[in-house]
Amino acid sequence: MRRIFTLTTLLGIVLNSYGQSKTATANLPGLASIKEADLKRDIFELAGDAFRGRRAGSEDEMRAAAWVAQKAQQAGLKPAGDDGTYFQYFNMRRTRTADRSTMQVGDQNFKMGNDFWITQPVDAHLDGAVTWLNSMADTSANLQGKIVAVKIEAPKPLPAAGMSLWEYRYTASAIRQQGMALRRRGVAAVIFVANEITEKGIAFIGHNYEDGSYQNVGLTTTTRTNLSNGRAVPVILVRSGLESAIKQGSNMRADIVMETFLYPSVNVVAKAGGTDANLRNEYVLFSGHHDHDGIGNPVGQDSIWNGADDNASVTVGMLAIGKAWVAKPGRRSALFVWHGAEERGLLGSRWFAVHPTVKKESIIAVLNGDMIGRNSIDSAALLGSIPPHRNSTALVDMAMQANRQLTKFKIDTSWDDAKHPENWYFRSDHAPYAQAGIPAIFFTSLLHPDYHTPKDEPQFINIPKLAKMTRWMYATGWAVSQTMIKPVLDTK
Repeated sequence: MRRIFTLTTLLGIVLNSYGQSKTATANLPGLASIKEADLKRDIFELAGDAFRGRRAGSEDEMRAAAWVAQKAQQAGLKPAGDDGTYFQYFNMRRTRTADRSTMQVGDQNFKMGNDFWITQPVDAHLDGAVTWLNSMADTSANLQGKIVAVKIEAPKPLPAAGMSLWEYRYTASAIRQQGMALRRRGVAAVIFVANEITEKGIAFIGHNYEDGSYQNVGLTTTTRTNLSNGRAVPVILVRSGLESAIKQGSNMRADIVMETFLYPSVNVVAKAGGTDANLRNEYVLFSGHHDHDGIGNPVGQDSIWNGADDNASVTVGMLAIGKAWVAKPGRRSALFVWHGAEERGLLGSRWFAVHPTVKKESIIAVLNGDMIGRNSIDSAALLGSIPPHRNSTALVDMAMQANRQLTKFKIDTSWDDAKHPENWYFRSDHAPYAQAGIPAIFFTSLLHPDYHTPKDEPQFINIPKLAKMTRWMYATGWAVSQTMIKPVLDTK
């Protein structure tokens, strides 16, 4: 407690001694540049159907990145990517089940992506009789080398009530637990038939399994493989209602093909110079991501996962902050990084944190945003604000002061609790920077029922809320840019 008091007191003394406390928040010279009309125009463009959901690695993501770069240039931001451009490309390795994979049980052909999904990519050829289990408690049969079918059962424990993507978490946990138990019994393959809960969320669940897995190329990562006695074991999810075709003793034939390939994603990087000769080589980094989930299984009649709140909201907010910074520069420079492939595992921010286009030590703070356009206009959350996630009390104090003096949100810190079931702190682009030892915080207006569905569309964005969150991020960044003493990391 003494250490925290000392840091907070020192920060207050420093700000007041330079007469900048009020300048940093209440007297924000670029605030008028953040306009609701601009935010609305931009989010309807970026999150409209024309960009087809901006799926990482697709042409749609590349077109979205070009759109962001063009908007950044129009705002007056200078290129800060590789080779004098606005872009920093990086390669991803995607491993997925090939479309040519087939499955037939008896005389019925199953269609991949509609009737069945491979839950983890493998190469396998199956030809044998199906062994049905009445339940996971059925241990009477010798399953060595058998193709086993069973109805999905509830995992233990269940995901927390009200947790986002609940049906997916339920299914993934059940498949992981029950699949492991069956692999230990030496099965050759597992067919899980969806129950009513899994079937309810099959659009997102199937979309996720079709996607496969992604990794940065050139960064150390770990992978998991379903193995039984050293062999890859196919684990297959089949839609509810098809179990009548998967009868005890009926013959199953399947050719499952795994394919791995490389293709690019891209970070968009821009900057606005500072005015102070001694501070302009230091950067306040504004962070967000421009990608989303692309085209997926239809929900109703809509198959485009637009990602208006997640994360076109922050993408357009950063453009507005950039315009404000160009109009009235801070003492320090501002760096803007719109990350690619966040939805595939924070791949763009992981890459930039290791390969920054400016000196790493010149980045004095990361202000990341993710989903800032929904829920009550009077509430917001700041993650990285309480232990154990907080890594800079000084930076958190600046953000809280900016809120008290300007936006006056009721701040929800409960999602920052290490015991919160969503584990939300680790699911956005500030995390790689914090892990790299850079002061970092995460602005968000939290989840809503349209999260990761085709219903996350621009017409549902609360534009005044989006503008208010954008102003809070700007005000915090302005405070960081103006103080003579940069935010320090907490000592553990």
